[in-house]
Amino acid sequence: MKVEGRYVLVTGGAGFIGSHIVDKLLELRNNVVVYDNFDPYYMNKHKNIRQHGNNPKLGVVKGDILDYEQLESCMGGFDIVIHEAAQPGVRFSAENPYKTNTVNVSGTLNVLRAAKRKNVSKVIFASSSSVYGVPKHLPVDEEHPKNPISIYGLSKLMAEEYCAYYGRRENLNVVTLRYFTVYGPRQRPDMAIHKFTKLLRSGGSPVIYGDGNQTRDFTYVKDAVDATILAAEKEGIEGEAFNIGSHTRRTVNEVVELIKELIGKREMKPIYEGAKPEDVPHTYADISKAEKLLGYRPRTAFEDGLKEFIKWLQNRR
Repeated sequence: MKVEGRYVLVTGGAGFIGSHIVDKLLELRNNVVVYDNFDPYYMNKHKNIRQHGNNPKLGVVKGDILDYEQLESCMGGFDIVIHEAAQPGVRFSAENPYKTNTVNVSGTLNVLRAAKRKNVSKVIFASSSSVYGVPKHLPVDEEHPKNPISIYGLSKLMAEEYCAYYGRRENLNVVTLRYFTVYGPRQRPDMAIHKFTKLLRSGGSPVIYGDGNQTRDFTYVKDAVDATILAAEKEGIEGEAFNIGSHTRRTVNEVVELIKELIGKREMKPIYEGAKPEDVPHTYADISKAEKLLGYRPRTAFEDGLKEFIKWLQNRR
């Protein structure tokens, strides 16, 4: 299925990753509807898609995936649904478990049910590396045990189970993408790179939880978008789950030092506080399955992606 000239619904399409997916879909001359509730979890999400305000191929619906009737009424006639809507935040989920569970689990069930009833050809579900929990080996492949240590990770794993159920019992074509620490322009302000950069630019000291030697597989947002489009196009991958990462990793200390260098704040020192129990020590994606079956190739070096994020943040301010 070539994703060109299609009708695509993007839940959470005004969010960080979702808005970049919308950019790419419109570039490929698709007809796109953004379905987003514009939750004030972070403000000004409308700015992520305002550059397309006059594009006749884009529609925007202010709607909640928890409102099943509205969701189903919007679902008819679409070839593809890309389900990015979620309640993000590992630490947020520790304080707000009910909201995280309701949005990520019940909301996903609503999307799957509506897609089945409206005969959608394919659903792409945005999951997370958080489903794996503390890694037993690195890099982590898709068969690694799923032992999430956060409510957020557990909610994504439960949503994956609903995706698998609808694939097995309802014959719905669902593909799951487990994103690894996506970063780049429009990144949410609660995410580490955004917080570090904003504090350093204002003369503050970034707070690192733990000793800073924990590592993350950082994935540039446009690479995540490429993987999403590839998954939408590829035939014969019904029910599959794919790791989407860069297959590289950096320590948090290294990230802070690089930000300091790029913005000219080398003298600033981070503040170290106790590690958070819901934070895993390492993430590192084995992406060989996505490379083989999707043709996925991450193209953006971490330093280049970080420069693009800093440029966006400076222009935004």
